[in-house]
Amino acid sequence: MDAYWAACARGELVIQRCTACGRRVHLPAAECPWCGGGDLPFEPVRGEGVVHTFTVVHRSFVGEFMGREPYVLAWVDLPEGARVLGQVVECPPERVRVGMPVRVTFRDELPQWRPA
Repeated sequence: MDAYWAACARGELVIQRCTACGRRVHLPAAECPWCGGGDLPFEPVRGEGVVHTFTVVHRSFVGEFMGREPYVLAWVDLPEGARVLGQVVECPPERVRVGMPVRVTFRDELPQWRPA
């Protein structure tokens, strides 16, 4: 998982790919959730996707996010075959839509999503 965070620190989005079955794995894992394979190298992805689903958080119970409400958390589908979680930024919550094209951006070394 250190490789994932190191890539984020460089402003690069990487996703694991199982060498046994070829499936993409996210969130980072020690073994493939589909076939149990243990060889999961990280590979760079383009960092473009579409919003699969989302929620607007109006009341946070996570200390780091308290006072930032409302904010949007979304599952984003990448064309490389992974679904990733992140905050949608640079967009008012009422404008976020399922199917909206987004592009990765990094804030505090965390991958987040902005309108493409």
